[in-house]
Amino acid sequence: MSLRDELIQYSNDIVEGKIIACVKHKWACQRFLNDLERENTKEFPYIFNEDRANRFLEWMTFFKHTKGPLQGQFIQPHIIQKFVFGNIYGWVNVKTGYRRFKKSYWQVGRKNAKSQSEACVGTYETFADDEGASEVYCAATKTKQAKVVWNEARLQVKKCEFLKGKNKIANGQITHLKSDSYMTYLSKEDGKTGDGFNPQCGIIDEYHAHPTSEMYDIIVSGMGARVQPLMMIITTAGFELNHPCYRVEYKYVSNILNPDSPIENDEYFVMINELDKDKGGKLIDDIKDEKVWLKANPIVAENETGLNYLRGELKTALDVPEKMKNFLTKNMDVWIDKRASGYMEMDKWKACGVGNFNYNNLLDMECISGVDLSIKNDLTSTGFEFKLDNGKHAVLSHSFLPKERLQEKVIKDKMPYDVWAEQGWITLTPGSVVDYSFVKKYYEEMYQKYRWRYREIVYDPWNATQFSIMMENDGYTMVEMRQGIRSLGEGTKSFRDEVYAGNIIHDNNPVLEMALRNAVTKEDANENIMLDKEKSTMRIDPAAAMINAHSRMIIINPDEGTSIYEKRGMRSLL
Repeated sequence: MSLRDELIQYSNDIVEGKIIACVKHKWACQRFLNDLERENTKEFPYIFNEDRANRFLEWMTFFKHTKGPLQGQFIQPHIIQKFVFGNIYGWVNVKTGYRRFKKSYWQVGRKNAKSQSEACVGTYETFADDEGASEVYCAATKTKQAKVVWNEARLQVKKCEFLKGKNKIANGQITHLKSDSYMTYLSKEDGKTGDGFNPQCGIIDEYHAHPTSEMYDIIVSGMGARVQPLMMIITTAGFELNHPCYRVEYKYVSNILNPDSPIENDEYFVMINELDKDKGGKLIDDIKDEKVWLKANPIVAENETGLNYLRGELKTALDVPEKMKNFLTKNMDVWIDKRASGYMEMDKWKACGVGNFNYNNLLDMECISGVDLSIKNDLTSTGFEFKLDNGKHAVLSHSFLPKERLQEKVIKDKMPYDVWAEQGWITLTPGSVVDYSFVKKYYEEMYQKYRWRYREIVYDPWNATQFSIMMENDGYTMVEMRQGIRSLGEGTKSFRDEVYAGNIIHDNNPVLEMALRNAVTKEDANENIMLDKEKSTMRIDPAAAMINAHSRMIIINPDEGTSIYEKRGMRSLL
């Protein structure tokens, strides 16, 4: 059977459910089938070149497994490797002959030949792709991580008869003597800026662990002179959802695959192997069902050795609950937001979000507002809580940053405040400190636009005297909220309970989402909790403002189900 026919058969088996696979794996296979139907058209000027795809797959067979039960045996590409790399290397532009895919993202569970695959890509781009003076970089934030794939390639090359006398391995480089092409490793610890780099190929291993996109950006920015560069990301899932792998890349590539999404990118190959979740983010696969393990482990879960490995990992996770997070992320490839003492389960928060939130449904409504002023050169936030006539609460948030500190904050906090400002979630105030008159102006604008009536504005009295006096002089009712477990404990618990019960609705504000994801708690002897600003290493100001508002809400409305606005002509948003 030809490779083309083999991949068509495989794709059909996946799509039809003959081979167990997750939804996004099915989307990837359907994408391949759709592309074959439209190849070599005006709208899709690419063809699947079987010879080009087979050239890379044959290259893999020159090398031996360097570890595991197959150590010393020649690599025979698994069908998932044939599909992934057959796509990456097989699709070419009709007119130029250059590769279609310039970027690739493969997310798959641990022990599914990630390092082996990446190493084969690195050596192919160094030795076999006929690219003059090729530069291949294995990049990570830490040197140790950056060397993982490079070391795998080094072992493969050392034991490869075909490459004897054609390479030199020294000073952290694998060099092709004939072309002067080389493969090396690169990390943030090296202090490299990317100046002078001309990468043909960049390999990002375990991107989930990168706190910023710095190394990714360094490589991509240097690829401009290459006609068919390749940026390759292979990773497992992780539990830092504010890192760029989840916050940016995973969401983007998922949309590329999603047939219901308008996002398209014909130059980006995507394969995601994971357990499935429902629309609310809840895991729907039973981790004890060995059949579903194939979804995240297309190689490991196909053989008895791999199954025994996964069985052992699951038993450990069930016996020691603290290890369950690693089992889910590393073995089942599920993104988990489970920080130590983390305040909010973000899948539950996201399930409360309302698409195309209609702010006009809040016209003339009364609310409690909370403010967290922080320090004047930092993020200042406001929160607003509305009690609806169906018993639910609508919560909204808005933040402020000094314009002259914007780029500094983007770099320091590793958050896209500039993008959020353009989207309207953040107001940039002139100068290098937050001008509180802009906060007051925001309250006025919301009143003019939606006629929100502020029953009370709740604030932390620390560093807020000037703001409080300014607002009181304009007729606002200002209420102090001391920042302690005694005053905030009940409200902090209640807000989370209302979210988990589905009684909170919100407008998917990414700044508030960031803050809730960052928030950790501290607890007293009676299990009362509050947000812990000292242990929260990243911004939680919008969450603190929201908790201030909610804590006051339950104080002035202590009887569950009794609305303080029941005679105000409320309306439901749902």
